[in-house]
Amino acid sequence: MLLDTTVLNQQRNFFDGHEDIWLFGYGSLIWKADFEYLERRPAYIAGWARRFWQGSHDHRGTPEAPGRVATLIRAQGALCHGMAYRITPDVLAPLDVREKNGYLREKVPLTFLGERGEAQKSKTQTEGLIYLATEDNPAFLGDAPLEDIAHQIAHAHGPSGSNKAYLLNLAQALRDLCIDDEHVFSLADRIHKR
Repeated sequence: MLLDTTVLNQQRNFFDGHEDIWLFGYGSLIWKADFEYLERRPAYIAGWARRFWQGSHDHRGTPEAPGRVATLIRAQGALCHGMAYRITPDVLAPLDVREKNGYLREKVPLTFLGERGEAQKSKTQTEGLIYLATEDNPAFLGDAPLEDIAHQIAHAHGPSGSNKAYLLNLAQALRDLCIDDEHVFSLADRIHKR
């Protein structure tokens, strides 16, 4: 079910008056940054794990056959690696539309990584913005056996392309960043075996 969160997100101005904002991407924003940014840096957020638990009725699936895309779940001790983008506030309006199916803007502390994947010592942390889809939105699909999730991903297709391409592009982007993500790689392995 589609829930358009565009208007809600425009009211969530955590960085009102700022000239720039750090946006943290953990899904397609890692490999498909189709927006202008001032700077891009590898980063992570603590206490979160990436999961393919959010339904996609508008990009990687349809209302009749939703795909599955990444969201975050709270996970004590976990680190979710991705890409941080320094953007101007005007970039948020098109991102609100892109992430409208149940995702809400949230503020999180993020830590930048150095060239070798280590936390930078000079400026290790800043406040950043994520788009988060939680279990209380109607498109949230939740946990399921990995085989079932992989089957759904393998067969879903929407206006933005196949759900399979979304997963495999994310897996490749994480490999390129030398990031190990057991959930994503387990799903990608199941897709490759099909």
